Amino acid sequence: MIATEVLDRTVVGDNLIVTEEVSPMPAIISWPTVVEEALRAYGDLFANDPERRHFAEYLTGLMVAARKTVTGINAEFAVTTDQSCLNRWLTEVSWDVHALNRRRLQELQRDPSTRYAPSGVIAIDNVLVDHAGELIADVGWFWDHAEGRSVIAHDYVIANYVCPSGKHYPLEFRRFVKRDAASPGTFQDHNELVRALIAWVCAEGIPGDFTFDCYFTSAETLNALHARRRNYVADLKANRTVVFLGQEMSAAAVAQQIAPADRKVLVVGEQRQYYFTKSVRVPKLTHPVRLVILWQQRDDATPMKFLLTNRTYWEVTRIVRVYRKRWTGTECFHRDGKQQLGMGACQVRSGPGQTRHLYLVFLAYSLLMRWLRQSRAKEWALMTLTTIGEACRAVLRETLQRTITWAIERATIEHWPTPRICQVLQLA
Repeated sequence: MIATEVLDRTVVGDNLIVTEEVSPMPAIISWPTVVEEALRAYGDLFANDPERRHFAEYLTGLMVAARKTVTGINAEFAVTTDQSCLNRWLTEVSWDVHALNRRRLQELQRDPSTRYAPSGVIAIDNVLVDHAGELIADVGWFWDHAEGRSVIAHDYVIANYVCPSGKHYPLEFRRFVKRDAASPGTFQDHNELVRALIAWVCAEGIPGDFTFDCYFTSAETLNALHARRRNYVADLKANRTVVFLGQEMSAAAVAQQIAPADRKVLVVGEQRQYYFTKSVRVPKLTHPVRLVILWQQRDDATPMKFLLTNRTYWEVTRIVRVYRKRWTGTECFHRDGKQQLGMGACQVRSGPGQTRHLYLVFLAYSLLMRWLRQSRAKEWALMTLTTIGEACRAVLRETLQRTITWAIERATIEHWPTPRICQVLQLA
């Protein structure tokens, strides 16, 4: 059931023990507006009404359920089947998740605010999605730099799209499998997965400039992008070798040669930085590139960032603007996907089930993204939505409102006794 957290504080001796209790709320009676629209747009991809019902249940649960596991989502609804039916739909029933993803991207092109554009940006990054056990297919132990510890997780490489409007959404993903867990002859490292995503984006004819961090700035990847005549702005490690003024040296050594007086002011939005830029050569690259060195303050001894682009004629402001969308396109989705939409909550063990779960998270995110920053508030939302979190809470309010309306109608029109209403709403 949908739940809110209530903190129960108990004093035991000299210690204050805080426990979390869950206050039950009414079960869901009908789909929210967002999911009703999704059923109209995607319902024909499923063979029958039970499959469509499970599709609607899962999407609704990703947006509003307190526990976004299969069991937790199934328990949210007043009228539903056993949780094993939803589990089989996710893991065993034959429906084409890739057709679902293609339809999702097609639907996004109907809205000018989420439509592809030449000035769009394709941001690629990987994300660790934590899990509770090692029995899930393709999970492994990975070092989480943000947490400073090793975690059991899936490692996903995701291509995201940032529209000129500022709206953004995931395009496609590849799941990294460690060498010792991969089938013989199938292992691909992270950079190979990135190049596979680049090939997919280009095959789909999706316009825009590519950007990614230094982990993916390999010569093979940059050459592949340039060969496909695609623009890129990549983060560069300080120890990478470049050819500057005819000499090979690290990017950090180049920065040390730039006097503070030679650093120019750069203003992007409200942020003020200082930069130096120069066309250079990089060993193993088949094309010329422009190096941009950024300092937070003019007199800083150490640069804050090194950027590399194959568009040597671009102005620095454009280079930096493209790169800054890497954060918009990747980190925002990673955060909202985990915190709001249960990206790491699914505990089914099968690889296909985990794949379907992630594509359904993609869909839930895209459905909500289309409603953000509208010129006026939609009737179901009651307010202008600016974040995915606000959108999820608006969906939750709508489902609760529909449940309360149903309960009032049962009591006043059909004269149901209160115990019967509470039983249906799982409040008995």
